[in-house]
Amino acid sequence: MKPAPFGYARPATIAEAVGLLAEGDGGARILAGGQSLMPMLNFRLSQPAILVDINRVAGGGIIIEDAEGTEIGPVVRHAELLRHCARGGHPLLAAALPLVAHAGVRNRGTVCGSLALADPAAEMPACAVALDARLKLVSSRGERWVAADDFFTGIYDTALAEDEMIAAVRYPPPAPGWRWTCTEFARRHGDFAIAGLAAGLGCDGADISAARLVAFGVGERPVRLADAEAALTGDGVDAAVRALDDVEILGSGEYPEAYRRTVIGTLLRRAVAGLCSRVAA
Repeated sequence: MKPAPFGYARPATIAEAVGLLAEGDGGARILAGGQSLMPMLNFRLSQPAILVDINRVAGGGIIIEDAEGTEIGPVVRHAELLRHCARGGHPLLAAALPLVAHAGVRNRGTVCGSLALADPAAEMPACAVALDARLKLVSSRGERWVAADDFFTGIYDTALAEDEMIAAVRYPPPAPGWRWTCTEFARRHGDFAIAGLAAGLGCDGADISAARLVAFGVGERPVRLADAEAALTGDGVDAAVRALDDVEILGSGEYPEAYRRTVIGTLLRRAVAGLCSRVAA
């Protein structure tokens, strides 16, 4: 199947890009990595009037590391951020990025594009929520920063307006004493996660003083496991797993709710065991 006819523009700046979005009046779409957009075009699930290719916008591929954390531009590829994290970037991103699809997709797909798509089974939205990331949304009307927890609103649904694009995402620096990991269960490596978990533990010696747990692949958006966090710091991992009984989890014919709940419990146990052993070492 072939896409419906569309126009094409390649702006040189973000200001030009958002100007084209405004002129498109809801009919323009941003093209960055295109790993999700191109199949949607081919199946005519998306039929924009114009594609706005931002791959050559000035500063689009920048990665800034400073005291306020890590900020990346709108065309930073997964593979580029992974290489950066391997040299000392945030440990959660370093753990999650290798799980994103396959090498070919990571070489083309962009982090901001994954956030904009808001696939509930994707790793990057869950990491953004777990880390309290902020997204810079820009339009011809101006710019605004939105917390990741407020940005994702449902399945493939976000706070992004039709005339806005994600111009940057900023991840705060890792806090002292915290350890992070990302783990998931899929039928094959690179497949969409049946269930996954972005996890962080704040540790005081061998004791867990705080926790951050965000599940993905089990709801309409990344799911913060606040009750499990509280149980983990107060009563241990068994209590944290029991707290999952109160979490609303979406099931399907192939993967029922009870199955996904069991998988998340198993991933939670593995994550805690791995992080605690790392602290002990």
